[in-house]
Amino acid sequence: MIKKLNNSTGSAAAQIFTVFQNSYKIEAQLIGTLNFPPLLRSVKDIENSKTQFYGFIENKCLAGVIEIDLKGEQLEINSLTVEPNYFKKGIASKLINHVLGAFNFSVAKVETAVVNLPAINLYKKHGFVEYKRWTPSHGIEKLALSVSCSLVN
Repeated sequence: MIKKLNNSTGSAAAQIFTVFQNSYKIEAQLIGTLNFPPLLRSVKDIENSKTQFYGFIENKCLAGVIEIDLKGEQLEINSLTVEPNYFKKGIASKLINHVLGAFNFSVAKVETAVVNLPAINLYKKHGFVEYKRWTPSHGIEKLALSVSCSLVN
């Protein structure tokens, strides 16, 4: 079951934080870095975020989280994480399908590390295509992918 999470409450923010930490530690290993910016987010950062969070609940546990930001006609996926115990169960795909189907937008965008092939393949499966590569100051080469609304609907 997917539901909107109220990240402004301490308990929800703490649950989101736990999923982020557990998932992003695995992603940092996959990328091969100890300096992984998503791991620096605190519970307070999540509580104060103006983005929207949706969670996949399984067996009364928060198994996955997608964080989005709607900016006019653009839907940005800021994060997509799955609790490691729930990897390979299709939860990330369900969360992507949910947000792509729930909002009116002309284009959806996401960024990830160039070496994060599982994430890249997941987004490509949902019609996303690469449109940009760059290396930010933290040194992890990234790429951006997008999908237009006409390809989703």
